[in-house]
Amino acid sequence: MPGIDPQAANHRMTCLLSGLARLEGIHPTAIDGVQLMRASQPIPRSQVLYEPGIVIVGQGRKRGYLGDQVFTYDAHNYLVLSVPMAFECETEATPEKPLLAVSIRVDLAVLGELLMKMDGPRSSGIPAIPQGIYSTKLDVKLSEATVRLLECLASSVETRILGPQIVREITYRVLCGEQGGALRAAAALHSRFGQVNRTVQRIHAEYARNLTVEELAETAGMSASAFHQNFKAVTSTSPLQYLKTIRLHKARMLMVHEGLRAGMAAERVGYESSSQFSREFKRLFGASPVEETVRVRRMLGVAEPAIMALE
Repeated sequence: MPGIDPQAANHRMTCLLSGLARLEGIHPTAIDGVQLMRASQPIPRSQVLYEPGIVIVGQGRKRGYLGDQVFTYDAHNYLVLSVPMAFECETEATPEKPLLAVSIRVDLAVLGELLMKMDGPRSSGIPAIPQGIYSTKLDVKLSEATVRLLECLASSVETRILGPQIVREITYRVLCGEQGGALRAAAALHSRFGQVNRTVQRIHAEYARNLTVEELAETAGMSASAFHQNFKAVTSTSPLQYLKTIRLHKARMLMVHEGLRAGMAAERVGYESSSQFSREFKRLFGASPVEETVRVRRMLGVAEPAIMALE
């Protein structure tokens, strides 16, 4: 059977994305966990929060920054996150060549089921504590699976029947890829990565509580010092800094999507002092809560709520 031309697969993916992702911003599809992205203007380096997922780009380029590391995802490389991560991101796009991409949520239940049916763990070259974010080369098999996922969105019947199976295939392809170790580790509850992942999930569920490092270390089943070290290996930040960053991102989304004022959003995510919230918000995002809310609404294509929530 002749080899598939990677450029042809990318061209087909880009054409499909161009027709499906007509609106600016990030929008869900009829397949659970699958979203489409479009940006017709460059977006400067700014803070983002990604849930565990796979981001495959047909056209344009994104760069993620975490500490001194740079993760490029474009027509040749895709991004994978095995835990929720906050990092800085910039987008290269023009009206003539907009960024076009698809994101697929990582389902831990599907991961576990796939691993049980695979021939066993492939640990060669996988660090004991893999990082929770990476970019790696997009191969033809994964590109073709993505094309079939986008094609099935044209039919409601195919979306219902084939969509979940193709998402499962894409997850499998990523598991088999060069950097699939992070996803395999995420599904292993008793690995050190899995232990850290449990605390990350707890932070996302209970971010408004006054969680301590000792509580989180107990959730991970580690000493406080070992937990701190392993947590930073996965997320590139400390547990308490991660908690603060998640609170600020959650507050930003409350203001963007629900129209909450800064003071109410701050209280909702666990801040006792509005002034402290405003200082830390501006330090992270480089803008006041009001300015950042307007910017993100414009970037995501979100309309301002008809009724703004009062303090």
